[in-house]
Amino acid sequence: MNGIDSNRAAAVALETVADIAAATVENRPTGALTVTGISLDSHAVEAGWIFAALPGTRVHGAAFAESSEATAILTDHAGWDILAQAGETRPVLVVDDVRAILGPVSAEIHGNPSDKLTVIGVTGTSGKTTTTYMLEAGLSAAGCAVGLIGTTGTRIKGEDVPTSLTTPEAPKLQELFALMVDRGVTHVVMEVSSHALVLGRVTGTAFDVAGFTNLSQDHLDFHPTMEDYFDAKAMLFDRQSSLAAKTSVICVDDEWGERMVRRAAEGASEGESVVVTVGTHGQAHLECEATLNGTTDSGAQDITVRLRGIEIDARLPLPGAFNVANAALATAIADAAGIDAAEFLNGLTGAAVPGRMERIDAGQEFVAVVDYAHKPAAIAAALDSLREQVDGRVGIVVGAGGDRDQSKRAVMGAESARRADLVIVTDDNPRTEDPTAIRAAVLAGAEEAAGEPGQVEIRESDSRADAIRQLVAWARPGDAVIVVGKGHEVGQIIGGVTHHFDDREEMRAALAHAGFGAKATAKEDRA
Repeated sequence: MNGIDSNRAAAVALETVADIAAATVENRPTGALTVTGISLDSHAVEAGWIFAALPGTRVHGAAFAESSEATAILTDHAGWDILAQAGETRPVLVVDDVRAILGPVSAEIHGNPSDKLTVIGVTGTSGKTTTTYMLEAGLSAAGCAVGLIGTTGTRIKGEDVPTSLTTPEAPKLQELFALMVDRGVTHVVMEVSSHALVLGRVTGTAFDVAGFTNLSQDHLDFHPTMEDYFDAKAMLFDRQSSLAAKTSVICVDDEWGERMVRRAAEGASEGESVVVTVGTHGQAHLECEATLNGTTDSGAQDITVRLRGIEIDARLPLPGAFNVANAALATAIADAAGIDAAEFLNGLTGAAVPGRMERIDAGQEFVAVVDYAHKPAAIAAALDSLREQVDGRVGIVVGAGGDRDQSKRAVMGAESARRADLVIVTDDNPRTEDPTAIRAAVLAGAEEAAGEPGQVEIRESDSRADAIRQLVAWARPGDAVIVVGKGHEVGQIIGGVTHHFDDREEMRAALAHAGFGAKATAKEDRA
């Protein structure tokens, strides 16, 4: 099924689909007609499937219906006009808004698979990926069969499955759920982006537990304001939303978390426990809190989690205060899903997240890290974490993406300059923008925040590889250096063309160039 080996969906009567969608049926078939699949991709549609033709930014999807093998078409009124003019004779289901009903329709075609799974959704600005990886590790250790869907891809019981988008479109998502049911998955952990919530990708999904990490400036090219961004996230928690999970687990370490608690509690019946609060700042009346007891030479953190009056000690392999909060959130989510917290926390000892505070060790006597941070608050948190771990200096390579929110570029530079001793501004994914102009915006923010001349060294490089090599050459024993922005990504988009580029590979190459690596004498990692 579209590259995924799965059992075929059960046949569903077209009339049933029309009823769920509240659709008007044009070219109504004379007899009973069933469908077995649905897709937004006209090339992927097979005989017996529905082609969902959505309006596009340039061309309406209905324009591609003729070339598809679809048995029926689902579209809006504008799409039906195009199809009628083209002389379309296949059945057409016409609705006001395809995205609004695409999830329930896809779920029905695939047998409503989320009803057969414990589905956990994690949303927020930062920490979604790390929290879901912690959940995967801890749930697996507790004996659950886990499916993972998120930024770095999809895994089913540890096996990679090719997908795109942090949260796949509704037809693909429901297909994945069905595949997971087929393969014996019991618990699904997924990142839920604000785009997915607004664009209806997760409608038709029954969430058992939803977790909220935090909120900070991001995606303001998609959301006009922070309030709009918050409202999008709230769709997973607001009791008036059809997407609201049965239980909300919310980190209240920032004001947005506190607001989300109030939003989630509105409309709950008396005595109904639907909101679990999590924190690491010693707030009062928390259901779950975590404290840091100390760090090891390798950067691991010893923490204590207090959950409903019970204290559990654990070792977290990931550095950073924000990861203490992520671990507390993950533990509370697992507890809400009926998992033993001690077993869950024991499973976190092996948790690792690609490109998230990922240490690159080639025997050097300084800390070298690659992280996905690409928004101001995440950059600040990553630098604060490194500053706490080392006695020496901190250096950073930073850049901003093109064709995205321009307002955060200067702020990214400013947060870097406020916390680092060396800031090297370079290119991230310029996409179709002039990379020089992007760097100039980041540099302007860094220079304004740098204070007195000489306090912070600021450089510019139009080569990301060279910037990383400069960063490593600058480092000396006891320092920490970090490359932010791309994390696990293995491509750099320049002028619409994707070139292979992996920050982790480049960091290793820079360390080898500096004399570390396979030929260097192995030394203790002093992270």
